[in-house]
Amino acid sequence: MPTALWIAHVHVTDAEAYGKYAALAGPAIAAHGGYFLARAGRYVQLEGNDRPRNVVARFPSLEKAVECYHSGAYQTALSHARGASVRDLMVVEEAE
Repeated sequence: MPTALWIAHVHVTDAEAYGKYAALAGPAIAAHGGYFLARAGRYVQLEGNDRPRNVVARFPSLEKAVECYHSGAYQTALSHARGASVRDLMVVEEAE
């Protein structure tokens, strides 16, 4: 089964509330086998909408990433990001 990448592009509008999200989201992601490949590092925007915070996490499968998103722990974390950010989030399988 191919691994999957969780890719988020974020514009933070309330750093304090978003910090609460980030503190809770990391453990929720790890609990589902996810780990960060990139998290708010340097980037170059070449096309499309610029969102200054970009995050990539790898999961054991697309299903595990989606399971993480819908988990109670992640939804609790996400409650702090709503209203504190503008986000795009996708999960994509990696090529084998």
